[in-house]
Amino acid sequence: MKQFFIRRWFLICLAVVLVAGMTLYEPLAPLASNRRLRESLVAAVLFVMALPLEASAMWRSLRRPWAPMLAVTVNYGLLPALTWLVALFVSDGVAAGLYIAAATPCTLASASVWTRRAGGNDAAAILVTILTNVSCFVVTPLWLLALTGKQVSSETLDVRAMIVKLLWLVVLPMAAAQLLRVAAPVRRWATARKTPLGVSAQCGVLTMVLFGAIQSGQRLFGADSASIPVRELAEMVVAVAVIHTTMFWVGFGLAKMLWLRREDQIAVAFAGSQKTLMVGLQVGMELGFTILPMVTYHVFQLLIDTIFADRLRSKGDAENL
Repeated sequence: MKQFFIRRWFLICLAVVLVAGMTLYEPLAPLASNRRLRESLVAAVLFVMALPLEASAMWRSLRRPWAPMLAVTVNYGLLPALTWLVALFVSDGVAAGLYIAAATPCTLASASVWTRRAGGNDAAAILVTILTNVSCFVVTPLWLLALTGKQVSSETLDVRAMIVKLLWLVVLPMAAAQLLRVAAPVRRWATARKTPLGVSAQCGVLTMVLFGAIQSGQRLFGADSASIPVRELAEMVVAVAVIHTTMFWVGFGLAKMLWLRREDQIAVAFAGSQKTLMVGLQVGMELGFTILPMVTYHVFQLLIDTIFADRLRSKGDAENL
């Protein structure tokens, strides 16, 4: 039981936080409405997530840039395009949440972790993480404008304001963390404490999920709200599963067609299909969109990619016998 909780603690806490936020939205409403607290938390979490990242791994990957370039193309190009296609068959509310998930960068931690677990090139996954996150302050607002231009007014989606905000909240904290790593004592300290730093960052993510769940509870169960149909919930689950699974194997297949090494194929599959929850939550709450598709995407990528990682590792071990 203890081992089960250690391995699944984040998913368990995620479920608890979602239920708590959506049921206790009235007393917790002031917490979620504190924008300064929310933005400070985003910057702090991204700083902590970036502190253990080794820039040396990124430079090693630049010697063979095709895998990271392909993964970025899948993550920031093919995945949003597929999401637009899938969104044609779901309700407007679900579609808006899917757009948020599609426009966000690659996840900061799990892409490299799952790539390593599957026997892939985790250095390439780290490079994709860095490239997509440092460029998200431009790419994310532009994709959202392209995807939701007819559904979101210019007052709600101010591209210039979002670019500036993401620059401050995402790029600068990550850059500051990497600058601190230049000092050898800081680098050794952060590398030695990668696990506790990761746990701390995940606790921050859970707090952001709580904020988003409170806002979702207000919209779904408040006095002026209507109950969400079961059909929309089913649409959301099917949509995120289809998008993530399709992009995983498209990335893997394209890398194989380009004759990339198997380790690079695995890196493209994971880094090309995974999305970060932290930036998605911030953007979704800023625009007033439901966070449920973003959270659902994150949960499904953890569950699905665990299965895929074990399958790829088993196949790789069998080929090496």
